[in-house]
Amino acid sequence: YKKTAAVILAGGRGKRIGGDTPKQYLEIGGHPLIYYSLKAFSDSFVDEIYLVCGEGDEEYCSTEIVEKYGFSKVKNIVRGGRERYHSVYNGLKAIRCMSEGDNCEPCDIVFIHDGARPFVTGDIIMRSYNAAVENLAAVVAVPASDTVKMSDNAGFAVETLRRDLIWLMQTPQTFDFYEIYNAYCKLIESEDDLARRGVLITDDAMVLELFSDRRVKLVLGDARNIKVTVPKDLKLADYYLK
Repeated sequence: YKKTAAVILAGGRGKRIGGDTPKQYLEIGGHPLIYYSLKAFSDSFVDEIYLVCGEGDEEYCSTEIVEKYGFSKVKNIVRGGRERYHSVYNGLKAIRCMSEGDNCEPCDIVFIHDGARPFVTGDIIMRSYNAAVENLAAVVAVPASDTVKMSDNAGFAVETLRRDLIWLMQTPQTFDFYEIYNAYCKLIESEDDLARRGVLITDDAMVLELFSDRRVKLVLGDARNIKVTVPKDLKLADYYLK
């Protein structure tokens, strides 16, 4: 038996989608967007959920989402940080603190999932878990269907990449808890140096790759496992729900 926890990120402000309401609270299909990710993990075998929200949203998430929909697996509502990676770090810290409590089992496997991806499924969660147990690091992704080219700084194509080797990352990204926690601790210690070097942290696997020798296993995701980012994504998500 391995104890599992999920960090679900709902701390973004969704500026690209417009309006005053953060995208994770926009309603589609009669529920706020974040509801669907929480429900998928609540209905799965995952033991605990840590919901990371924006500063000042803690009470709303507690009363209007967790309590309203009976998401009893949510053990903590955590305040997010300035960047996505700060929010992930805060979620991992909360798991670490909870794991060190009296009569608490340490976490073995952690899922990190964008709350703006409402169509994660039980099958995806299980595939991610199995791959993480075997490889200690697994990322949901889909093979690229379009030709991918590298450009120079002036916007001219300089190289055509092999499409059969290109994967587009999704979430959840799933890891041995202590490996990803330690990698994030090193990231936080090094963030000023990375910023000076122009290194942008774009996903959790990148953090592990930067600060360990661990190779990350790619797990087949689903084309429907979209991230709602711009207004047209909301329309597509509503279509999928219908």
